[in-house]
Amino acid sequence: MIYTVPLALKQPLKTVDLLIYDADIVAFDDAGTVIVDGAIAVEGNTIVWMGKAADALKTFQAKNVLKATGLTAMPGLTDTHYHTGQQLLRGKLAAINRKGPSRSPNWKYYYVPFESSLTPEDVYYSAISGYASMISAGTTCFLEAGGPHPDEMGRAADEVGIRGRIALSTMDTDDELPQGYRMTTDKALRASQDLVERWRKHPLVNAWLSLRQIIVNTETLRIEIAKLAEALDTGIHTHLSEGSYEIDYTVAKYGLRPPAYFEKIGLLSDRLHCAYSPLLTPEEVELYATHDVSVAYCAFNFYGMAPHVFSDMMSKNIRVALGTDGTEARCTLDLFQVAHYAVLGQHIVVGLPQHAKPPLGYDRMLKLAVQHGARAARMGDRLGSLEVGKLADIVLVSTNDYDQYPSVDPVITLAQNCVGRDVRTVIINGRIVMKDRQFQTIDLERIQYGVNEQYVSLMERYDKALDRENTPR
Repeated sequence: MIYTVPLALKQPLKTVDLLIYDADIVAFDDAGTVIVDGAIAVEGNTIVWMGKAADALKTFQAKNVLKATGLTAMPGLTDTHYHTGQQLLRGKLAAINRKGPSRSPNWKYYYVPFESSLTPEDVYYSAISGYASMISAGTTCFLEAGGPHPDEMGRAADEVGIRGRIALSTMDTDDELPQGYRMTTDKALRASQDLVERWRKHPLVNAWLSLRQIIVNTETLRIEIAKLAEALDTGIHTHLSEGSYEIDYTVAKYGLRPPAYFEKIGLLSDRLHCAYSPLLTPEEVELYATHDVSVAYCAFNFYGMAPHVFSDMMSKNIRVALGTDGTEARCTLDLFQVAHYAVLGQHIVVGLPQHAKPPLGYDRMLKLAVQHGARAARMGDRLGSLEVGKLADIVLVSTNDYDQYPSVDPVITLAQNCVGRDVRTVIINGRIVMKDRQFQTIDLERIQYGVNEQYVSLMERYDKALDRENTPR
């Protein structure tokens, strides 16, 4: 006898908020999960199911359905070192260099004077322009290095719909810096604490503390920032061991190189996130590993300073991730391209001298950008892979263009043949922020008009600031 299931007894379809189907899925999880012709179900801001597209259509009905034929789904990227306030400097320093030699270090003589001239409105337009650029290239989270008017960064991030950690630049010493951009130690601490507390409950945008640079911070500020981070349970973003001038400074003043000095005053911890740290000795790499310090490796623009000890950091399982540094340097916020540069850079630094392959190939480097980016943001348990229970920060990348054939392996295609402009659709926290390269959250034409209007006034102010800086005192 043949038994049939009455129609009334069939399991009803489960309703979800979003269903992405007919995509190849590269999860970048520890198991190396790849699902061809797959689907992802999202409820609220969380991934609740992953599997074959054919099974999804039998299991779910969705309020919003994304047919993703010809696209590959991957986790969103995290830019672990970005200067929002320098966004509108794109190409400016290169133009200055064309006219003659520039002063060094650039951050002191060009970047900080630029930031010191910014109004809140300047920062808002810088932020919304930069964050839209990030999203369009597959970045769903950023770590701000510390800049002026951070609440405007937060306002812009909220509007465009990106996840981020904003921060206030703190400089309480160095008479050569613009006076209006310096602050007392007490004000730096109070303003930083207030910022963290104001943004504590926002679902996407929170605030970290920042120490701009060891040579423009007092020891009191460094020590108190470390205590404040502990009390507020938040991170600290800083630049450390990035240039020889910094090492000379700490050795002359404290008798220690920067990492050892930071350890002595209690700053080395899992709360500390350092850009860019190329000038580490083997002992200092060990210090980073011991204290679980995270690092932003900005592969676009660092080989002019020193060969980065990235491979040594990887061997110690340090949370070294990728960052762009912003558009003031290499002029792009495309982390796919940064990953490509990171592979080639390490091939030159480590592989070629030993007649060997690069320490990390393209596939492992992109996975590192995803996973370690989430870990550097202190969100490794919620981001960094596509898995059930994790937050739905999902990027859909076109992988069927002419220069991507044949696509034998979705992982290799993503890692070697894709750049930011191949990104088609971006979901952040379960919300479609960009669909078919059209923003769903902001009026991009209005923003571009505002940026253009703001840019003229801003550059006039900046040129005057540079004139003042270059006038002999």
